[in-house]
Amino acid sequence: MDYEVRPVRADEWAAVRELRLAALRDPDAPLAFLESYEDAAARPEAYWRERTERAAEGSGSARQFVAVAPDGRWVGSVTALVERRGAGVVFGETPEEDQTHLVGVYLQPEARGAGVAQKLMWAAVVWSWSLTDPVVRRVRLYVHERNGRAAALYRKVAFRPTGRTVPVEGEPGALELEYEMRRPVVCAGDFGPLGL
Repeated sequence: MDYEVRPVRADEWAAVRELRLAALRDPDAPLAFLESYEDAAARPEAYWRERTERAAEGSGSARQFVAVAPDGRWVGSVTALVERRGAGVVFGETPEEDQTHLVGVYLQPEARGAGVAQKLMWAAVVWSWSLTDPVVRRVRLYVHERNGRAAALYRKVAFRPTGRTVPVEGEPGALELEYEMRRPVVCAGDFGPLGL
């Protein structure tokens, strides 16, 4: 099956909400997300509208990508958040350089194993590399130490562990592991979308 991967549009807040709630009902949600289904379901329409507008095509601080099945169903999503050097962040250490942080990675079970997750991740990475203000040289994400399926996906896409960790709130002794991908150095004469 051929899935389209594209940025969300500002008017698609209801679909963004529906996919997020599906993600939070997934059995691995406690390992993958910092939000509960109950908290997300209780949020008002205005919250979802604003969230979607911020992550929609054309926004400079975030971009959400979705995977859409041929029948129009949304089957996956990832969001890239721009983090400025020295500025506070929602999660993890304050960045020493301009970067993006991938969050909300999710794929419906029926779409798993078909390369859709990799397409989503690459869409977010390519968007990150395309930014000119700021120029992003690093993309990072975090994965719960017990979420082996997600860690395997990130390694497959070429993310590597940095050795940095963040304690999991409410789970003593558990850690979120930071993974990163560095922007490749592009030289004159290089070809391809990432200079490879």
